[in-house]
Amino acid sequence: MPSPSQPLRRLGFLTIGLFDPADPGHGHESTLRIIELGEQLGFDSAWVRHRHLQYGISSPVAVLAAATQRTSRIQLGTAVIPLGWENPLRLAEDLATVDLLSGGRLNPGISVGRPGHYDRVAPALYPDTAEAEDFGYGRARRLLDFVRGERATDFSGSEGIEVYSDRVQPVAPGLAERLWYGGGSLRSARWAGEQRLSLMTSNVVRAEESEDFAEIQRSQIAAFRARHPEGPRARVSQGLVVIPTDSASAAQRAKYQEYVRNRTPRTAAPQGPSRVLFARDLIGTSAEIAEQLYAHAAFREVDEAVFALPFTFEHEDYVQILTDIATGLGPALGWKPAL
Repeated sequence: MPSPSQPLRRLGFLTIGLFDPADPGHGHESTLRIIELGEQLGFDSAWVRHRHLQYGISSPVAVLAAATQRTSRIQLGTAVIPLGWENPLRLAEDLATVDLLSGGRLNPGISVGRPGHYDRVAPALYPDTAEAEDFGYGRARRLLDFVRGERATDFSGSEGIEVYSDRVQPVAPGLAERLWYGGGSLRSARWAGEQRLSLMTSNVVRAEESEDFAEIQRSQIAAFRARHPEGPRARVSQGLVVIPTDSASAAQRAKYQEYVRNRTPRTAAPQGPSRVLFARDLIGTSAEIAEQLYAHAAFREVDEAVFALPFTFEHEDYVQILTDIATGLGPALGWKPAL
C-alpha cells in the first residue's frame, strides 16, 4: 500500500505507438526509441497498446521482439492483446519466442471480448467461422493452457525426418508466471484471480457499485485478491494517465492542459449501456500529482504503477514526460530507478 512512508516498488509506462500512415516506419522507430529511453531512465517496465485497423501498433509482439534487441534489462509488456483477434495457439508460439529473445522479460497482458465493430470486420477476420468463434474466457483459457505447457495435440514423435511435439514450442520457462489480465469489472477481476494471473487495471472501469472511480477500482482489486491463491501478495498494476509538467515549456504546458480539458467531460458520469467510467487525467507538478495519487483509494492498494502516455503528443513531449516521471514523480512516490 503506497504511502509517504512506504515506497512505490515498481514503475513502468505505457504507449500506444501512434504513427503517420504516410510514414509508419518513423512512428514505430519513435516507439522503440521511447522504450530505449525508458530503460536508460531506470523504468522497470515498458508496455505497448494494441490497435487494429487504426494508426497505432497492430502487432505489439513484433514491436517488442525488436525492443528485445535494443534493451537488456527493462521488462516488456502488452497492454493488452485482445484475444478476439488472435489464434491462441499461434499467439502462444509468438509469445514464447519473444520471451526467449528477451531473456525472460516479456509480460503478456491479455483481454477477452468480441472485436470492436465485429459486424464489419468479421467477414475479413473470420469469413467462415464468425458465428462459431468463442470470445469469452474459454479463448483465454486455451492460451493459458498452451503457455503453461498443456498438450495441444495427441501426436508427438517422428515422421520421417520430421520430429513433432504435442506441446507448443518453444518452451519459455517462467512465462506463465508473467501473464496479466486487463480487467475493468468485478467479474473479470475475480476470473483473473481464479486463473492465478496478475491484474492490470487502467483508467477505465465499469461503474457497477458506485460512480466513484477510485472506490470502484479499489473494490475490483479486493475482489481479485480474494480469489487469487496469493491473496494480498497477488500482483496488481495501476495505469492512470499522468502528465507531469516540471520541465515542460510554456507551449507544452498549454497543449497538455488543452488535452486534459477536452478529455475531462467524459469522466463526469458513466458512459453507454455498459456504464463505462473514465478516470481523470492527472496533470501538474510531480509533487501535485503525487499528492493526488496518495489520495486515490485504488492507488493505495498497489505497489506497481504503469503510467499511460497521452495518445496524440509528439516524440519530444514523451521524452519530457518520461524524464519528469523518472526524475520527479517516481522519487516523490518513493520509487528508485533500476540503474
